[in-house]
Amino acid sequence: MESFLKSGSFKVATIIGIPIKIHFSWLVIFALISWSLSNFYFPQADPRVSVLYYWIFGIIGSLMLFLSVVLHELAHSYIALKYKLSIINITLFIFGGVAQMKGEPSTPRAEIKIALAGPFISFLLAITFFVIYLLFEEPLKKALFRYLAQLNLILGAFNLIPGFPMDGGRVVRAYLWDKTKNFFHATRKASNYGQKIALLFIVIGLLSLFSGFTTGLWLVLIGWFIYSAAQSSYQQASLEETLDGVKVRDIMVKEIISLPPDMTVETAVYDYFLRYGFGGFPVMDGEKLYGFVTLKEVKDVQRDKWEEVKLLEIYKPISKNLEISEKDSAMTALELMINEDAGRLIVKDGERIIGLITRNGIAQYVQLMSR
Repeated sequence: MESFLKSGSFKVATIIGIPIKIHFSWLVIFALISWSLSNFYFPQADPRVSVLYYWIFGIIGSLMLFLSVVLHELAHSYIALKYKLSIINITLFIFGGVAQMKGEPSTPRAEIKIALAGPFISFLLAITFFVIYLLFEEPLKKALFRYLAQLNLILGAFNLIPGFPMDGGRVVRAYLWDKTKNFFHATRKASNYGQKIALLFIVIGLLSLFSGFTTGLWLVLIGWFIYSAAQSSYQQASLEETLDGVKVRDIMVKEIISLPPDMTVETAVYDYFLRYGFGGFPVMDGEKLYGFVTLKEVKDVQRDKWEEVKLLEIYKPISKNLEISEKDSAMTALELMINEDAGRLIVKDGERIIGLITRNGIAQYVQLMSR
């Protein structure tokens, strides 16, 4: 899901230091809601006004709905910041919004407070919009605020579904965590509930479709989204449990196979890439590290030039972001590689290079140690 949100998202604002992004899929649902409101909902509320008014109110309704979603996610984020958790961004997409949090709450109590903050704001907005609805007499305005009150009520209630990673599922995880004192067990259990609830949504949606109710399609799509997110959370919990307490020094490759900068691409391919099966090698001259040469750089060189081109001409320079200490956790190393889209990191002790840690190395460790 994170890769889905990263691709095709663009920043539109920053609120309390948190970037607010919009995924291209949000534009689709924004257009659909605006069209639906302006062609069906508002014309029924007041058939006497012009089409222009319907469209104006339709667009306003869509914008205020998604503003409500942003406030819901900001509530989560605000409480998370109180507990020293970083928020990477808030992204609006076709199914609503998601606050991408770095790390996990430190206690079950923190988890519950963060989880319930969103639904609380949604219910508060529902009450607020309902009060405003009562104050107006003009049909279009009453219809607008009735719609916003109803949708925020649904948003708050829907998020309390007890399946992870929904807010209700996070409350369930907090309860199980507090009861068992095992965060990973609680996450797997809550994620399992989430998958079962998602499958129920999909079944109900399919039955609705077969019965002629087109709204069943949304239930299928929402069920698929919840199932995918729950499955991803389950896998993440299993990964974190396997790597819990594991340091970089426990997995790193200590005997570094490096290539000199004056080596040709042909020699590197036949004597190293094909022989060892690695996806990349550091390019070094004694203690001096130039960078890495990977299969990607090799493939960029024409085959008939392999005898002439030196690694010095094609290596990728190493940045400080791709260096890590042997005392860091393996999970930190993996997250860094994912964020930097790198397959390997240099392990350093001060200024001295003492090893390499790779994605493949971590994957092999997880495969061997997983239950």
